Amino acid sequence: MGEFNFSYSNPSALYLLGIPGLEHLYVWITIPYCSGYIIACLGNLMILVIIKIEPKLHEPMYLFLCMLSTIDLVLSASTMPKMLGILWFDSREISFHGCLTQMFFIHSFAMMESSVLLAMAFDRYVAICNPLRYKSILTNLVIIKIGLAALARAVAAVIPLPFLVKRLPFCNSVIVQHSYCEHMAILKLVCADVTLNNIYGMATVVFVVALDLMFIAVSYVLILRAVFRLASIDKRMKAIGTCAAHIGAILVFYIPVVLSSAVHRFGHNVPIHIHILLATCYLMGPPMLNPIIYGIKTKQIRERVLKGYFTN
Repeated sequence: MGEFNFSYSNPSALYLLGIPGLEHLYVWITIPYCSGYIIACLGNLMILVIIKIEPKLHEPMYLFLCMLSTIDLVLSASTMPKMLGILWFDSREISFHGCLTQMFFIHSFAMMESSVLLAMAFDRYVAICNPLRYKSILTNLVIIKIGLAALARAVAAVIPLPFLVKRLPFCNSVIVQHSYCEHMAILKLVCADVTLNNIYGMATVVFVVALDLMFIAVSYVLILRAVFRLASIDKRMKAIGTCAAHIGAILVFYIPVVLSSAVHRFGHNVPIHIHILLATCYLMGPPMLNPIIYGIKTKQIRERVLKGYFTN
């Protein structure tokens, strides 16, 4: 019987394996991980501060960006410190309830990010297809309601997961073959029927993330139809340009999600470290890249950064 080979109904602690097969590269892996975490924290904090202090940015588009930056900060804080602890100090142990808490924050805030990206697509749709009513439709009260709805939907969708996991008996091992507490990785430790958990997890992904992506696609079909009705090529390019940062954020979030899901479902012969690295990308990528995308593509933010750092 191995060192961690016990039988539990509810273990007191679990052990995160990290990135198995790449232990010899941990020193090098910490460089992009740590750099990404620093960029994510500084970049998103910078976005929040700039929008707060710049009155011209108190518009619906930037208020949604504030929500996105806040979500990205929480996602980074929920995963990266523990992952760096594993890579740097071999700090693998995490309490069972701490693991469930981390799982809740990861999945709920990832769903919130999907919801906010959908809200930003609606913002671009109104701005391009109905510009005269933009401010009357997207009032501050409406934006607050959208934010609260995104929060409520994510919490309602994810909060059953920890309870569904907690009711199951754990046995044979308490080693989670992942670098963070991901729902499917935890279920592999269970010695009972997990059909209900699998069905609920799949239904949540389909009816939240997939549905959001479908509505985002519909929004951009309507946006493109409106853009191509514009007589001037310059106006067309300007309209598309206002969507560039949002399109970048969509690609950064959804491409890793789709790839990770596809590899998990169909890549049975893919090494486990590839699964883990892909899963990590959709948690580390958006928080790190969103501030860069919006900083480069949004003139007001770019000018404020240059003004703040290169002039008195």
